[in-house]
Amino acid sequence: MKEKPDRKKISDKFVFQNDQLYRKVCGIKDIHIKDLESFLKVEIIPRGNSLLLTGEEERVVYAVQFFMHLEENYKNRPDKEDFDTFDIHYLFRSHESRQQWNPTEKILTNYKGKAIFPKTENQQNFVASLIKNQISIAVGPAGTGKTFLSIAVACRMLQNGEIEKLVLTRPAVEAGESLGFLPGDLTQKVDPYLRPIYDALNECLGYEKVQVLSSLNKIEIAPIAFMRGRTLKNSFIILDEAQNCTVMQLKMILTRLGKGSRMAVSGDITQIDLATGKSGLEKVVNALTEIPEIGIIRLGREDITRHPLVEKIVNRLDNI
Repeated sequence: MKEKPDRKKISDKFVFQNDQLYRKVCGIKDIHIKDLESFLKVEIIPRGNSLLLTGEEERVVYAVQFFMHLEENYKNRPDKEDFDTFDIHYLFRSHESRQQWNPTEKILTNYKGKAIFPKTENQQNFVASLIKNQISIAVGPAGTGKTFLSIAVACRMLQNGEIEKLVLTRPAVEAGESLGFLPGDLTQKVDPYLRPIYDALNECLGYEKVQVLSSLNKIEIAPIAFMRGRTLKNSFIILDEAQNCTVMQLKMILTRLGKGSRMAVSGDITQIDLATGKSGLEKVVNALTEIPEIGIIRLGREDITRHPLVEKIVNRLDNI
């Protein structure tokens, strides 16, 4: 049997024109180099403001093309300060599929002066839907920015005077543990369930401003059980954890929409805490798909923008 000849190995060098990008690519003490070697399948040695690439010829050529794509993308990005390892991983996937994507319009500038942008193409589509459509529904795994993007767009509209108030709601369903009796008034009882929403609000507006807006009733806590019979005008309604709503609950909340209002509904059908068959999210999404005024965005694992380990965890646990 004839042995296959060894594939030719070559070396090449890619010189970065932007020193800031070079530092972001390598990371502190070159911590990102092993990751780059893993998905580019070449050996990488940082030298000055360049990378020495060694490996099979086709992989080295591919790596050079990737870094050219990365540098071109970085040059055109409005969110250079926020560019991180997630963006590099996402650009690698888009480069593999020969897709080109750049973030465009920022959502808003937060209280720290930091611009907030969508991080992936699907996230950008969700933001566009939130701005364009009266109702937007996002379905996707944990960490894909469903809640945060809804909050960011809502804060932008509130600051611009496009809406008068934010109405925040989610089902009070516990994730496998009982919280028991909670003391306090209605807001205090619901607060533990709405903590992710508050975290996003504080990130966008700052704690003090959130407290002021809440005291002025510009931010309202509205448990699903207390929404019946209301018509919400000039509001941005955010329903989080919608996978834990029944069909009747979703029908009730969706029909609260009044004049001048927007609604964002988000959920993860892999994290249902209701009894089997009780969740109504997927049924409602399928029923509303053909309505042009309702935007339905499906986010995937490639849109997970938390720590890179989160994507690996989601991938493994989905197979259990």
